[in-house]
Amino acid sequence: MTILVTGGAGYIGSHTVVQLLEADYEVIIVDDFSNSKPESLKRIKEITGKDFKFYEVNLLNEKALEEVFEENKIDAVIHFAGLKAVGESVSIPMKYYHNNITGTLILTKLMEKYDVKKMVFSSSATVYGMNNISPLTEDLPLSTTNPYGSTKLMIEQILRDIYVSDSSWSIALLRYFNPIGAHESGRIGEDPNGIPNNLMPYITQVAVGKRKELAVFGDDYDTHDGTGVRDYIHVVDLAAGHMKAVEKVMKDTGANAYNLGTGTGYSVLDVVKNFEKATNVKVPYTIADRRPGDIGACFSDATKAYNELGWKAEKNLEQMCEDAWRWQSNNPNGYENA
Repeated sequence: MTILVTGGAGYIGSHTVVQLLEADYEVIIVDDFSNSKPESLKRIKEITGKDFKFYEVNLLNEKALEEVFEENKIDAVIHFAGLKAVGESVSIPMKYYHNNITGTLILTKLMEKYDVKKMVFSSSATVYGMNNISPLTEDLPLSTTNPYGSTKLMIEQILRDIYVSDSSWSIALLRYFNPIGAHESGRIGEDPNGIPNNLMPYITQVAVGKRKELAVFGDDYDTHDGTGVRDYIHVVDLAAGHMKAVEKVMKDTGANAYNLGTGTGYSVLDVVKNFEKATNVKVPYTIADRRPGDIGACFSDATKAYNELGWKAEKNLEQMCEDAWRWQSNNPNGYENA
């Protein structure tokens, strides 16, 4: 069975491709390296001992993307490709709407043309907005606070509408919480462009000496230590969720949303303390003002994914910290100096 993975060289994409190859799927990766590095593809081959097809294509290039469909018999698509920085999306919203939504429209148009009606979509817990109380379930009202989140919510709606118009489609909408960690080999991991937007790569970059200290945004939330609480999930568990979602879309039809999280919330300082304990490395931090749009607590109820996909997160916070540190300490500049 052949799976097309858009954005397969990226953080979550690369870990998912490893699991697909290890499960003997044929894999085709499409990526333009806007959020990834070519080195990750070499390391996927190194970890798995397997090869795959790769096309350097931006989804907005319909002609180049169509060649991928023409040249291959594709059974399903896992769609990761998209711009993903919340803050940047506020600064350049038109670029985010054009890239993420138009790219998805071009992809689904070609999927329809070539009769590939099975998709696993990389969505986000940002679609729950700021007004729902955690734990978050898939049936809650949806809203967004930034253009990045809005593109995820709009694409979810587009994919649901496609299913309504043609019930032979099968689509899984995977709402991620906060992916951290890295492959246990330390060969692939999170390598953000510029200053990290997410907590764990910021912590690991401070620990490795790339940054002076961690800024903790807000210590006056209504949480056990005043810092923001989030649901952190190991990227390897997250990749396993995609494997289960592929199995589901191959045998059923429908358009269904699933939370992928642990169901447990940890505060920023919980993560810092667990990291220090797991690695014996001190992480200096300062308290800064809250960021606009941040909420006190956000964590999942992942019961539906367990009941319908047979998936649940297995790895604990200490393992997430150990694996993130193994990646960063072995690759202080990410893939840069490879």
